[in-house]
Amino acid sequence: MTNSLQTIRPLYPPVLMRILSICALLLSLLALPASAQDRDRAEIEKIVREYLLANPEVIAEALTELDRREKEAAEAARLQTLTDSADILFNSTRQVVLGNPEGSVTLVEFFDYNCGYCKRAHGDMVKLIEGNPDLKVVLKEFPVLGQGSVEAAQVAVAVNSVAPEKYADFHEELLLSRGQANQASALEAASSVGIAEEDLLAAMKTDEAGQTIEEVYALANRLGLTGTPSYVIGNEVVMGAVGYDALNEKIDALLNCDQTTC
Repeated sequence: MTNSLQTIRPLYPPVLMRILSICALLLSLLALPASAQDRDRAEIEKIVREYLLANPEVIAEALTELDRREKEAAEAARLQTLTDSADILFNSTRQVVLGNPEGSVTLVEFFDYNCGYCKRAHGDMVKLIEGNPDLKVVLKEFPVLGQGSVEAAQVAVAVNSVAPEKYADFHEELLLSRGQANQASALEAASSVGIAEEDLLAAMKTDEAGQTIEEVYALANRLGLTGTPSYVIGNEVVMGAVGYDALNEKIDALLNCDQTTC
């Protein structure tokens, strides 16, 4: 009968098999009586030390393998989150929808009004909407760049509550404006598109803004998002401002192959 190490040997590189052998030897000590453990510990520690000194590349290879497994696990967790949180991700009553609300392809963007990359990526989003009549774009307020970003997001939530038909104009005005985005600049942007400041201030006294932002924070945390812009398209999470061509390619693939790569 083959032992467990022989059984799993084909699944691991030779170097990792050597590490597993050492680990198995160390674990076997735990099954020994305490006196035997004390007697053999020094000898085992010497074997491990000499082996690692003679083969230092083992550590690097083990860390590389560990990194690969961690990334694989993180990706599996993201896919599970996309399934478990699909309704709140794509159909939350607190989100903003641009493009075709009934579109067969949905692109979700997590953004921050103080994010320079988000500002540069805005043109890509406009171009995607104009070129894809079947595209639904969902915007998620994800303020991660300080208090000013939180204040701007709070005003944006109020805009979507008070005058949702003017949100797109407000969004573009604030996102592309110069200087720090905060409550003052957000209110100014809203005023410039015809939204009364007193209406927004009244809306901001409710719990809607806080609940909306907390909903997005929780979702982003489950997806492992750490910055903006970040996108979700199909069953794929895309980090960073990857540009129009990359996003459009994934949209075309979804339309033609029902997945982000054909």
